[in-house]
Amino acid sequence: MIVWHDCCMASLLERLQLDLTAAIKAGDEVAKSTLRMAIAAVKNAAVAGDEAITLTDEQVVGVLQAEAKKRSEAADIYKEAGRGEAEAHERAELAILEKYLPARMSDAELQSIITAEVAAAAAAGATGPKAMGQVVKAVRAKVGSAADGSQIATLVKAALG
Repeated sequence: MIVWHDCCMASLLERLQLDLTAAIKAGDEVAKSTLRMAIAAVKNAAVAGDEAITLTDEQVVGVLQAEAKKRSEAADIYKEAGRGEAEAHERAELAILEKYLPARMSDAELQSIITAEVAAAAAAGATGPKAMGQVVKAVRAKVGSAADGSQIATLVKAALG
């Protein structure tokens, strides 16, 4: 159960904490454990360097994306192992985390950006596998966190032939 508090434009971490309170009050065990895990991961990231910092919303999104990727990979592993209940639990946690992530870019939108960047790289004289790094960097700069890095790399590699 996500409760948005539009009146005060809370940071993403504050929204996670407010939604954790709501999940505890509602008795939603999956949301409660997932949000506790997410908040712990954000706090760990904040103190991971030489000194503690306050993470921006963009950095918090990065931490949440990493956690979501872990859940997705774990669910796939559980599925391969025939552990349906564990897979369902991981997918439920993933669904909760995805509510805090930016909307994913469609494959068609991503492909059009990649096509444009491949053409720009070719115009600059970079073609084939040598252009991979340049094109991936340009695409990541345009799409930001709306697409997964491995997905970008796969599509760029296919586009470059």
